[in-house]
Amino acid sequence: MNIENQVLGLIKLSDYIRAYLAKSTEEFNESDSEFELLLRKSEIENPWFTIDNQKFAFRQWAELLTETNIKDWLKDYSASETSKRVGLILAGNIPLVGWHDVISVVLSNHIPVIKLSSKDQYIIPFLLKKWREFSDNNVEYEFVERLDNFDAVIATGSNNTARYLEYYFKNHLNIIRKNRTSVAVLKGDETEEELKLLANDIFQYFGLGCRNVTRILIPEDFLIDRLFESFIDHKDIINHHKYANNYDYNRAIYLLNQDKFWDNNFVMLKEDDKLFSPLSVINFSRYSSMDEVRNFIAENEENIQCIVAKDELGLDSIRFGEAQNPGLNTYADNVDTMKFLEIV
Repeated sequence: MNIENQVLGLIKLSDYIRAYLAKSTEEFNESDSEFELLLRKSEIENPWFTIDNQKFAFRQWAELLTETNIKDWLKDYSASETSKRVGLILAGNIPLVGWHDVISVVLSNHIPVIKLSSKDQYIIPFLLKKWREFSDNNVEYEFVERLDNFDAVIATGSNNTARYLEYYFKNHLNIIRKNRTSVAVLKGDETEEELKLLANDIFQYFGLGCRNVTRILIPEDFLIDRLFESFIDHKDIINHHKYANNYDYNRAIYLLNQDKFWDNNFVMLKEDDKLFSPLSVINFSRYSSMDEVRNFIAENEENIQCIVAKDELGLDSIRFGEAQNPGLNTYADNVDTMKFLEIV
């Protein structure tokens, strides 16, 4: 395989996506129309994959896959001299969630053997086909229903699934990913704009991604109303029938159990120590010192994907609004995929 051709093809692919997103339907060529049709088909098959959410994911990738970014990323790694078959069991919780694994395997000079998620069957095959066209057929890959001929595996699943995967792939080099979620820590003096950016970190992709904030730590005197005020731009989320079903169900459970919760008719806030919250619910807790915050993060480190907070809190955090904008060198579960692929 020719890595230079693959990189050039990836840059052309990002240019193609950028051009597609900038066009109106009337300006579409045949390839654009095929792309648009696949997006609509994906939404029909998986209603969580709305056109807006899919296009948001494409926009993030188009901005990320520039020549500078790709070369800066790859300079710290060496491609394998021998191509191996790397099995990929992809998740399907948010659009393009497995794309980083796919490009990592290809640019490490390996062959991705891909088991697609049943929730995301169309877009990655289309992107790989275009990438191959743009790189003079220098991208090799394979789609399978079952992994049975591979040298290493990268798999993503729930905590229950991960136990099975760890046993099944115990004799192979592997990365097995589990459930994670993200937290936000508020200092109390956040601006209205910062809290609105936090709302994006919460509601993008309906809150289904591991980088979505599901738990907020707030100072003891923080007014809950400030959060609800910052959420208001996302009120239309309740018009999505699957999200609304989750909201109605969780609200009914809390009412039946006589649990205390705050409600603004499209999302609920619940004072709860749990890290993970149900869809349509944000857990929060109050802290009196940063030591409490650090202890909480340390205790839950294996389950936290990222922390959203002000830099000045010194929590190895990312800024408000950046949760869904990871870089190429940002790895799920903080396991360096490219370093792993060097030893396959």
